[in-house]
Amino acid sequence: MAVSDIEGVMITPLKVISVEKGEVLHGIKRSEDSFSGFGEAYFSRIQCDQIKGWKKHTKMTMNIVVPIGAIQFVIFDDRSTSATYGKFFSITIDRENYCRLTVPHGVWMAFKGKSSGINMLMNFASIEHSPQEAKSLPLEALSFDWSEYE
Repeated sequence: MAVSDIEGVMITPLKVISVEKGEVLHGIKRSEDSFSGFGEAYFSRIQCDQIKGWKKHTKMTMNIVVPIGAIQFVIFDDRSTSATYGKFFSITIDRENYCRLTVPHGVWMAFKGKSSGINMLMNFASIEHSPQEAKSLPLEALSFDWSEYE
């Protein structure tokens, strides 16, 4: 497991197993350190060069994989008690960097579609989605320069 620049954020390399008629892409196992319960799993698609976010969950831990396309994730830590308070972290997940991004509750996240085709993520969420436990900000509310990562 790799460590990110944000306290509590984990990057877990995953296997892609090629078989004669396709591939098997691992997602998550109950036995892994990043597993913190299961509430629901959902897919989200994003178009190339579009950005979704900022969103912060107050209870949900996200375990995100990108089985199709390429998506850049940016995380911002505004937890005053965190050792990484005030820091940004960015990672692009695709087939060449197939991994699971574990995002704890309490940090902000946004993401951008990077591939010209379909860009799709799957979140193995620790709890069922509830609008009451998520907060949103407009993209311009946090000063992150997406063009630095083109």
